[in-house]
Amino acid sequence: MVIEKFFDLTIELIFGFFALLAITKFLGKTHIDQITPFDFISALVLGELLGNAIYDENISIVYIMYAIFIWALLIFIIEKITQKFRKTRKILQGDPSLIIRHGKIDYNVIKREKLDINELLSLLRQKDVFSIREVEYGILEPGGKISILKKSKYDNPTIEDLNLPEKVTYLPVNLVLDGEILYDNLNAIGYDEEWLKNQIHMYGVEKIEEVFYAEWKQDEGIHVVPRNDKK
Repeated sequence: MVIEKFFDLTIELIFGFFALLAITKFLGKTHIDQITPFDFISALVLGELLGNAIYDENISIVYIMYAIFIWALLIFIIEKITQKFRKTRKILQGDPSLIIRHGKIDYNVIKREKLDINELLSLLRQKDVFSIREVEYGILEPGGKISILKKSKYDNPTIEDLNLPEKVTYLPVNLVLDGEILYDNLNAIGYDEEWLKNQIHMYGVEKIEEVFYAEWKQDEGIHVVPRNDKK
């Protein structure tokens, strides 16, 4: 009887291990940096489902398979929804927040994101930045990490080391994401849809829907990335 229980537990553990491995590969979450808070919670729930099923003698391996399949299916559906409908990403994945602008901390964003100054400094140190004065722009990503754009004189190698004049640092502005125009950003830089279409035509792209990503930078102009199925 004891041997039989150990045998059943071994089978369930082996199955659970490979089932979670298969789901991870299937959903494409191969790196911990890719995991959003929603993915983290989903992983905890999935692990709890599997753990309870394995150590509950009244639950068979069929129920384990069913629980894992349903939860993985729900995660997959959410991933597809966020890929297809851009407006759902803010609700399900969150939006990046501009937390440092022109070297100044936006305290309204700090408060909204429930982030204190010590946490902010810790995030900056993880990016090898030990003073806020080095940062021109700082963006808090949905996953909780921070992306920074340094001021030109603090970039490596530094402008001062090369005895070059200091340059103004500009933040890239997203204009097109997944074939959809971000009209607020387009209006903010002083251009209209007709101008944008003329610009993408220079890249050999006929329609906005064929653009995967497009950004504009004041000192470098527009950069367009067509979808993979376009040249």
